[in-house]
Amino acid sequence: MQKVFMPSTAARIISLATAVPDLDFDADYHRWALSRLEGKPGGAREAKLFLRMAERSGIEHRWSVLTKEDAQLDEGRGMYGGPVQPGTAERMQIYAREAPALALQAIAKLPDLGEITHIVVASCTGFVAPGVDQIIARQLGLPDSVERVLVGFMGCYAAITALRTARHIVRSEPAARVLVVTVELSSLHHQEDTDIEPLLARAQFGDGAAAAIVTGVGAGLELGAGISAALDDSAELITWDIIDTGFSMRLSGEVPGRIAAAIARDEVRETILRGRAVTAVDAWAVHAGGRSILDAVEKGFDLPTGSLEDSREILRQFGNMSSCTLMFVLERILPQKPASGIALAFGPGLAMEGLQFSWKEA
Repeated sequence: MQKVFMPSTAARIISLATAVPDLDFDADYHRWALSRLEGKPGGAREAKLFLRMAERSGIEHRWSVLTKEDAQLDEGRGMYGGPVQPGTAERMQIYAREAPALALQAIAKLPDLGEITHIVVASCTGFVAPGVDQIIARQLGLPDSVERVLVGFMGCYAAITALRTARHIVRSEPAARVLVVTVELSSLHHQEDTDIEPLLARAQFGDGAAAAIVTGVGAGLELGAGISAALDDSAELITWDIIDTGFSMRLSGEVPGRIAAAIARDEVRETILRGRAVTAVDAWAVHAGGRSILDAVEKGFDLPTGSLEDSREILRQFGNMSSCTLMFVLERILPQKPASGIALAFGPGLAMEGLQFSWKEA
């Protein structure tokens, strides 16, 4: 008897919500960074450069789970200064408390959880066991049978991996209803630097959380084919190391240029576009990793002015929230019901991850 193969269920994001903490610490961080630069020999010139770069960053606000007391930069112990830097253990205690709480704030904004069958959580700014996935399931009162996946330490493109994982689950189990969560507390990991490059790199990052329902029924953004590309000889451009005082990031100034060069390569463009013309893409959900990265993507694809406005607006309001950032961009795009879209994010490797998407009615 000949087997009949049925088409796979199309997975789609039917709802998406986001949350940020209460403390806007962007201005405080700038004052603190300037004090570090100005306090060293020859630092006045670097301080002026820092201010100029900060003004050009396109970032106006960044949010932190820290209290105002902990975020004081001029006196006291504080997360950023004082006589002793908090160790990794202390920072992870804050993560264990605040990461699930912020994630649950985003989940609470979803219009209808329904009967969740799977949870996929992405986070690279902390570790706790039992994991954030288990804590969320317990707080929501979900049954013990809910299947869980935890995506850790992948960096800014982890949201793509989480969404693609949800897509695979729904395509293999048509009745699945997947809760996808990203939560990042980047503000826990600032270090006592006096060099301008790491100070500028950390001037981009803030905290946030996002939650989405991915299922096979209902109107939403259908998740299409995945996109993956790694750049040769680029492993040192973005690194994320665990040290005694939290996690230490290195973000090279070469990253935007390397991304632009990669996009110019025919094989990379084909991986992203899959035979379509750039003009056939209605919406671009690009990880707002920084103004220069968005400029590189816009220029590399010769996109019309305003094509990345959703990404730029997220950067302005929230900064770079690592894996959460792309979810915030998708939240803005969801009501637009684009006929064709591409999501892209960049992170350690240097690697690019993405997926195609398009609006589908119920």
